[in-house]
Amino acid sequence: MSKRTQKTIDMTTGSPFRHIIGFMMPTLVGYLFQQFYSMADTVIIGRFLGEDALASVGATGSINFMIIGFCMGLCSGFAIPIAQSFGAKDYSALRRFTVNSIYTSILFSVTIGVIVYLQCLNILRLMKTPDNIIQGSYTYLSILFIGIPVTVMYNLFSGIMRSLGDSRTPVYFLLFSSGINIVLDLIMVRPLGIAGPAWATVISQGVSALLCILYMRKKFDILKTVPEERKLSFRHMGRLLYMGIPMGLQYSITAIGSVVLQSAVNVLGSTYVASTATAAKVTMFFACPFDAMGSTAATYGGQNIGAGRLDRISKGLRIQILIGLVYSTIACIIMWAFGTNLVKIFLDEPSELLLQNTALYLRCNSAAYFLLALVNIIRFLIQGMGFPILAICAGIFEMIARAFAGAVLVKRFGYIAACLASPLAWVLADIFLIIAYLRVMKNLKRRLRPDGIPAEIQSEALTGPGDRQDRT
Repeated sequence: MSKRTQKTIDMTTGSPFRHIIGFMMPTLVGYLFQQFYSMADTVIIGRFLGEDALASVGATGSINFMIIGFCMGLCSGFAIPIAQSFGAKDYSALRRFTVNSIYTSILFSVTIGVIVYLQCLNILRLMKTPDNIIQGSYTYLSILFIGIPVTVMYNLFSGIMRSLGDSRTPVYFLLFSSGINIVLDLIMVRPLGIAGPAWATVISQGVSALLCILYMRKKFDILKTVPEERKLSFRHMGRLLYMGIPMGLQYSITAIGSVVLQSAVNVLGSTYVASTATAAKVTMFFACPFDAMGSTAATYGGQNIGAGRLDRISKGLRIQILIGLVYSTIACIIMWAFGTNLVKIFLDEPSELLLQNTALYLRCNSAAYFLLALVNIIRFLIQGMGFPILAICAGIFEMIARAFAGAVLVKRFGYIAACLASPLAWVLADIFLIIAYLRVMKNLKRRLRPDGIPAEIQSEALTGPGDRQDRT
């Protein structure tokens, strides 16, 4: 491998299975540890501060996902033109996209952080957060919003490294910062209360972001720019936003349904809030492989569409679906057999109602895990191929399902409707995504050029319709 492409992995040649597994496993470890230290926050808060404090954190979950999820989706979208440029061997475009993604991320993260911080308490009131936990929720959430810029920077830089095929290095930094997070949790939780774990999360993500910056400057020769490539380019920023905003919105639109659902659960009382919070933490941990599948699909799809390898995209999809089926079956068995025991990790003496509610939530969701696997794999594959609007549409279907469950079904059927909201959302999203993928592939194959590269794929993937860009 040449010096210019040191530390990168080209997924457009070689065994798709080997590339997918090789990329997915380090990414999975990263997601697991990200959830591990998020779960550590919850465990430490529950054991040191009690059930009300646990409910306070749980009440912030949906709104936190809506805002932070948008920022994370934005960064994932920014990485797609970089992956496509790498697949097309257009390294000058790759560097221009990288530089302009940093400019754009700084602007967005600071703006979003200020707005949501100022409106944090109003949002919690609008969600009907119970009076006995609203102050704790505000404290925890406002601190996380202050840390949005460092969260964005970490996700951006780790996304750039993954788009170049390096899924291992971001994990190493995350492992290190996870240890810092847990140590700070234990040090800060007693003197600062619920604010302690929140500050610990922000500080640890800042450490991860800093390590990513230092490493990329030293190791990625392919990212070393000349003055011309460091200029602000509205054309490149426009392409980044074209990919990033839809990907961010798909998280936020999905989360709107979760906010409506969370508001309905809040009305049931703090015990039900704590139940859904605990179940959500366990679910997010077990869903990490699905997140890793999504990240892998986006990078794999981005590089191969840049190279015009539709055959490899189809083969890679089949491999990931098989992986998703195997893991979903294993996870479902674990949830049904040990779901109640997992709840006891979070509280010393959980109430019987909390145990029953959490176990019910875990069983209902795990039974539909394969549907979640399909959502992540197909949606991110389509996104990586350069069709972000379709990913948004899938998010709209998820939003509709969860909002309907929160606004209508929970009032009529109670807590069981909240447990079934996500499986319903996954069903609707999968129906749309499968149809969308088949139509996308059919249209791309129809445009196949004699040399095997779909006409206009590279130009549209790298610069958007109507633009042309020289290859270097």
